[in-house]
Amino acid sequence: MSQSGYIYFLIGLAFALANLPFLIATIGKRPLSLAWRLALLITAYFVVGVIGFSIESQIGKTTGQRWEFYAITFALFVTFAFPSFVYRYLLRHK
Repeated sequence: MSQSGYIYFLIGLAFALANLPFLIATIGKRPLSLAWRLALLITAYFVVGVIGFSIESQIGKTTGQRWEFYAITFALFVTFAFPSFVYRYLLRHK
C-alpha cells in the first residue's frame, strides 16, 4: 500500500473508532453512561495512535512528537466523534 493509502486508511479508522463509543446502544442489559463512553473514546484514540505509529515505523524512520501534536490529534479525534455524539445525546429518539 502506498503512503497516501495508509493515510486514508488511518483517517477512516480514526473516524470509525471515534464514532463507535456513541453508537453502541447497550453492552449487556445496561446502557453506557457518558463517562464510560468518554473512557472508550480515549482508549480508541490510543489504539489509533499505536496503529499510526506502527504504520509510520513500517514505512520509515519515526519522528518524535511534542505535546502540541497530541493535543491537535486529540482535538481532531473528538471532532470526528461529533456526529455520533449529536445523534446519541442531542437528537430526540422515539
